[in-house]
Amino acid sequence: MSEKRFTVLDLIDIDLKEHNSLNLKCIGGRKGLVREISIPDINRPGLALSGFFDAFAHQRIQIFGRGEVAYLRKLEEDKSSDTIRQMFAHTIPCCIFTYGLFPGETFAEIAENAQCPVLQTNLTTTEFSARIMRILAEIFAPQENIHGVLVEVYGLGILIRGESGVGKSETALELIMHGHRLVADDVVNIHCVNGNVLMGTGANRIIAHHMEIRGMGIINVTHLFGVGAIRDRKEIQLVVKLEEWDSKKNYDRIGIEEQYTELLGVKVPMLEIPVKPGRNIPIIIETAAMNERLKSMGYNAAREFNQNILRWIESDTSKSVYFGSENII
Repeated sequence: MSEKRFTVLDLIDIDLKEHNSLNLKCIGGRKGLVREISIPDINRPGLALSGFFDAFAHQRIQIFGRGEVAYLRKLEEDKSSDTIRQMFAHTIPCCIFTYGLFPGETFAEIAENAQCPVLQTNLTTTEFSARIMRILAEIFAPQENIHGVLVEVYGLGILIRGESGVGKSETALELIMHGHRLVADDVVNIHCVNGNVLMGTGANRIIAHHMEIRGMGIINVTHLFGVGAIRDRKEIQLVVKLEEWDSKKNYDRIGIEEQYTELLGVKVPMLEIPVKPGRNIPIIIETAAMNERLKSMGYNAAREFNQNILRWIESDTSKSVYFGSENII
C-alpha cells in the first residue's frame, strides 16, 4: 500500500519517456478517472469473464489482451453479458486494452454505467505488463526525504550527509568541477525498489539541480557546467558522513572493519570523514569511490594489508628485526 493517493488519471498523466512510456489514452468511463489504484499489481480477468469470481483480484488493474478480447467478442455474438455485469459489480480501478484493441459495445456500455475507466495502449500485452509493473513498483516503493547531497562519482552514487554548515554543498561543487555529476542538493528523495535497491532523486525536480553555496547564494548547475554535470536519478551505493574533526575521537585508520548505515531497511556502506582545514575532502571522496568499486570487484586493500602484516610477523625476517639474528634459535 502507498501512503499517497495514486489515481487512474495520475497513471495516464505520469511523465514517462521512450522505453518507459505506457502510451495510454482513455476511451471510456471518464467519470471514474479519479478512482484510486491501491495495489501495485495487475490481473488478466480470463476466469472472471468465464464466470469464476471466487478469487477475482478486482482491486488490481485489469489487462485485456487478444485472448480476452476474442472471448468478449464471443460473448457479444452470443448476446451473453451476465459475466461482464458480474465483473463490474466489483469496484475495479480500470481496464486496459493492449494492441490498440477496443472493447465491444456491450462491454463499453456496462463499463460506462459502472463509471469504470477503460484505457487503451498500442503496446503488446507482454511489453505493457513489464513496463507498468516496473512503474508501479517504483510508485508504491517505500520512500523518504533526507537532508544531504547526492552525487555520482566515477559511476558510483554517493550520498553526502552531515550537520548543516559542514561543507556538503561545497564538497559536491568541487566534485562537479572535477567532472562528476550532481543528482540532488539539500533534500534527497529515496525510493527502495525491489526491497534492496535505493534510488535517489531530487525531492523537488524543479530545483533539484540548483545548489545553495553560503556566501554566494543559489547557483544553477546545469547552466554553469552543462547538462553533462547532472543526472535525474542514481542508485545510492555509498554514504559519506562529514563531521567536524574531534581530537578525542578515534577515527578508523586502516579500514578493516567496514561500517554500514541503514536507509529504508537497506544496509549501505558508510564512511565517516572528519573535516578540518588542510584536508581535501573531494579528493578523499574520489578515492573512496574508486576503492569501493575495487571492493565490489573482490579486492579489499585493507584486508590485503592486514594479511601481509600477519605473514611478515610470522616470517624469519620479522624475528631478526625484533630479536637480532644472534638470538634466533
